[in-house]
Amino acid sequence: MSKIKIILILGIWVAILPYLGFPYSFKNILFSITGLVFISIGYLLYREQIIEGKIEKKTFDNFSENNNFEEIKIGKEYTNEDNKEQI
Repeated sequence: MSKIKIILILGIWVAILPYLGFPYSFKNILFSITGLVFISIGYLLYREQIIEGKIEKKTFDNFSENNNFEEIKIGKEYTNEDNKEQI
């Protein structure tokens, strides 16, 4: 059975579970188990998407906010966001 069909069946299960007449404690356990199954299937689907190359892993440069600074030379004019200054 494919993972998409399992998700569909679990969705129907979650929709009808409150009306089945189980005691609250047993119902809470069933909802918890169903949620864990949803999480595991979701993770497996995500991992398959990464393996197939549909989702790329993102890497971030540390201190990337500092890469826009230019070297300021003495005597040259530079532009500040608020005003122009001469060093």
